[in-house]
Amino acid sequence: MCGIVCSFLPVENQSIIRTKVLEMARRLRHRGPDSSGIYGSFSAHLAHERLGITDFETGSQPLYSADKSVILIVNGEIYNYEQLRKEVGDYPYQSKSDSEILIALYLKYGIDFLDKLNGMYAFAIYDSRNDSFFIARDHLGIIPLYHGYDSKGQYFLASELKSLEGFCDLINQFPPGHYIHSLQGMDPIQYYKPGWENFESVEEKGTTDINLIRQSLEKAVRQQMVLDVPFAVLLSGGLDSSIIASIAKQEINERNLLTKKQSQLHSYAIGLAGAPDLLAARKVADYIGTTHHEVQFTLEEGIDAIRDVIYYLETYDVTTVRASTPMYLLARVMKSMGIKAVLSGEGSDELFGGYLYFHKAPSARAFHEETVRKLKKLHLYDCLRANKSLAAWGIEGRVPFLDIDFVNTAMSINPELKLIDKDHMEKWILRKAFEGSLPDEILWRQKEQFSDGVGYSWISTLKQYTEQEINDHSSKNAATRFPIHTPLSKEEFFYRRIFEELFPSGAAVATVPSVKSIACSTPEALAWDIAFQTMNDPSGRAILQVHNEAFK
Repeated sequence: MCGIVCSFLPVENQSIIRTKVLEMARRLRHRGPDSSGIYGSFSAHLAHERLGITDFETGSQPLYSADKSVILIVNGEIYNYEQLRKEVGDYPYQSKSDSEILIALYLKYGIDFLDKLNGMYAFAIYDSRNDSFFIARDHLGIIPLYHGYDSKGQYFLASELKSLEGFCDLINQFPPGHYIHSLQGMDPIQYYKPGWENFESVEEKGTTDINLIRQSLEKAVRQQMVLDVPFAVLLSGGLDSSIIASIAKQEINERNLLTKKQSQLHSYAIGLAGAPDLLAARKVADYIGTTHHEVQFTLEEGIDAIRDVIYYLETYDVTTVRASTPMYLLARVMKSMGIKAVLSGEGSDELFGGYLYFHKAPSARAFHEETVRKLKKLHLYDCLRANKSLAAWGIEGRVPFLDIDFVNTAMSINPELKLIDKDHMEKWILRKAFEGSLPDEILWRQKEQFSDGVGYSWISTLKQYTEQEINDHSSKNAATRFPIHTPLSKEEFFYRRIFEELFPSGAAVATVPSVKSIACSTPEALAWDIAFQTMNDPSGRAILQVHNEAFK
């Protein structure tokens, strides 16, 4: 995981812009603590804060073409770079970095190569030959990216909002699956246009091959386990993280047989004392044979960390803050133990309709269309949480469920096979695909959102604490204080107040979503059940008569 900052379309002189870019980059050093680099010219500045995952000796950025005319900075990983190197053929690579393939592809194909990439990335290329720049973000926004303009019309790009805060008057998230090529204008252009977005295409042509799910996910995990640093798996004991851990452990075992080594796979879990996730994670770790680390946090530690969490996560979204806090605390422990990268299970619930409100989906069409909406918004929620909670401590998070090939496989399944009924619980098809890989009590464990699974008293305490912190008068007059995205609860009011202390500009506030939701639903899904109309709580326990421990 790294941090990138760029400046284009300059008006001020080079020394002034360079000073600004260096300050923006400094604010990202937690993402890339290993080294820093910058390219500067009259037309462009590109700065990079590096977290070394591969190619320590020659992989520092910016990267350059052989004649130094094309300059590249990247945050992320290109997983299929070796295959792409074969496709490109003869090219004078200056490093062993997976990122340099982007220069080779650019010189061979121009900007028409994004559909060839399998990876997670946000990158910028400056071409000094024609004074142009090319920016792109991965298919679902696994890697964060923000862009904006200052009062002079100068354009800036950065991995995190905090870099642009105070410099830009207009800030937006760079849309996933889009690019900007300055020779074509400054409006983002969509390049990722999957056919599965259309319900009719998957209804009529959708696959029913359960084995394909397993094979595709196993391939994604193997591909993302190519690292030159100590790595681990996040293990909550839920279905998704347990599947990823099981595949990773199998891959480690196979590698050990080939190399005659005894490498261990480390797994990490966090929760309050006696939390459901801690108990379940321990069972999975014992079953698959990982070296397991269990971290317990207290309610006080969680509440004390909230301000830092909001600073690093750059959001006041309730469910994101709830879930990010324990993940942020866990990342610090992993960092202290030398871990630099982790595999986690984000994305599965969006692909397979795993959230408990999907029990109320009225039809296969409604179910499928909601999964499409969830995937399009994933960069605002779970991708943001998974990336920034870990990057706060200089750890790279990898998410095999969001591998582009697996996403296309999972979303091409006939939606009828994802529907939930009395004989098929949520994510039934995924569970069937991995039958035999996990204990049955884990394989068929009910969906537990991370903020619930770390201990039910975590959310209850947050509600009680924020109820005391925000008085009724302030809550009733929230629209006066916060006219943009007015908080919908005292808890959100509390997080929003902290956010605006850290990021006071109206431009920053507008980058965060604020919508009514039940158990992480989109607003559109609230029409599925009349009971949803009067509720607004992202916890899975809000789904009455579905969650085993639903709020009473």
